[in-house]
Amino acid sequence: MTSTPTLPTPAITRAGVRGWAALGVLMLPTLLVSVDNTVLSFALPAISEALRPSATGMLWIVDIYPLVLAGLLVAMGSLGDRIGRRRLLLIGATGFAVVSAVAAFAPTAELLIAARAALGVFGAMLMPSTLSLLRSVFLDREQRRLAIAIWASGFAAGSALGPIVGGVLLEHFWWGSVFLLAVPVLIPLLVLAPLLVRESRDPAPGPVDVPGIVLSLLTMAPIVYGIKALAVDGFSPVAVLAIGVGAASGALFVRRQLRRPVPMLDMRLFTRPAFSGAVVVNLLSVVSLVGFLFFVSQHLQLVIGLTPLQSGLVLLPGLLTMIVAGLVVVPIARRIRPGVVIAGGLTFSAAGYLLVALTGGGAPWGVLLAAFVLLGAGIGGAETVSNELVISTAPAAKAGAASAVSETAYELGAVLGTATLGTLITASYRATLVVPDGLTAAQADAAGETLGGAVAVAAGLPDALGEQLLASARAAFDSGVGVTAVIGIGLVATAAVVALITLRHVRS
Repeated sequence: MTSTPTLPTPAITRAGVRGWAALGVLMLPTLLVSVDNTVLSFALPAISEALRPSATGMLWIVDIYPLVLAGLLVAMGSLGDRIGRRRLLLIGATGFAVVSAVAAFAPTAELLIAARAALGVFGAMLMPSTLSLLRSVFLDREQRRLAIAIWASGFAAGSALGPIVGGVLLEHFWWGSVFLLAVPVLIPLLVLAPLLVRESRDPAPGPVDVPGIVLSLLTMAPIVYGIKALAVDGFSPVAVLAIGVGAASGALFVRRQLRRPVPMLDMRLFTRPAFSGAVVVNLLSVVSLVGFLFFVSQHLQLVIGLTPLQSGLVLLPGLLTMIVAGLVVVPIARRIRPGVVIAGGLTFSAAGYLLVALTGGGAPWGVLLAAFVLLGAGIGGAETVSNELVISTAPAAKAGAASAVSETAYELGAVLGTATLGTLITASYRATLVVPDGLTAAQADAAGETLGGAVAVAAGLPDALGEQLLASARAAFDSGVGVTAVIGIGLVATAAVVALITLRHVRS
């Protein structure tokens, strides 16, 4: 008998200079989105004083962008698989640059919210495309793990760059200048991406699922609205109804995707523990990170009295730690199981929140610096490992949709971080603020909405009365910090437990 010859396993082509140059180009939109989020946090006091939004309006200025983005990420990831991921990336970059310029000159809070919503539409085109294109550029898993670590560090790098550049801009120009940062970042992308990044798409895409897109939006928006309403106003039938509508829409979305021969999002991916566990880790980590930044950016400027640039410098060590942790974890992940790596890293994040909880709302800037270093160390490592697991466990043809799930978790975490932890602080502020006698009804209303409103009102009062209002407002703002810090500990601890359980069979 003659034995059947064993065919050699085809060698995987390793990326060369062009591939790493393409990585640099694909990091630009990642850098931009993280810069945009961080800069906005630092610009909130200036926006609050200039546009005088209500407390709800202030939260929507922050929330509307990641809400729209998260609702459309899966749809845009699927669309990129269909029409070409590079093409969708270029469309998104063009629209994002144009709308950023519009947002910079918004005359009212309502128009700024509308511009931020439009930015969410185009941002949804950017993020899944960048991560899924990395899958097609880096076929070798070791190279891909390093590339994703560098890509993920773009979030931290942008966060580190944002406060510095944003601080300089806010000290010399008006608040709208922070939105113009998108233009110089995206122009090189539009020029270099067609030259360095090859087009990539699903060879057998399904039809565009319009009802699925609508259902994904009807899932996200009502749930986030309901959470915000419960946090601010307590139990109400409207909030419960909104959450119910979102849950029902989500169930219909899942049912529809399971029945379609070519689904927009293959829900069976979530039956893989490595995939679903990594997504949950992403979600909980970002909730804790964004909730921390919402508090600390305003505490440093409006309570301690630092300038935007000084506040950015306080956070810089923690943001740099996120970058270093994301890169250092790559060789560690080769030898130690991912679940153990993630859980061990998030222990540092819990310690960071514990520092804040122990010192309470009056934490000096040095304590906040140390707390953010610990928080960043854990989240930086966890994000690198979890993002790599999402990409490596999904079929290559569905890289766009799988990447969109990871990005949806990230952006949903940004929404929930503000809607829960941020809203709890705002609700505590409004409940405990004691407005001193001598203010008009309009001044009392403005001061009672947000800390930024109180600072603006105090600037126009006699010195003694202004100081009295500021002292009351700062104490009220910090009153909810202890509770939110304990919630932050719970979030990162839950993420660590999820990693240990769902990733226990995943090898290094």
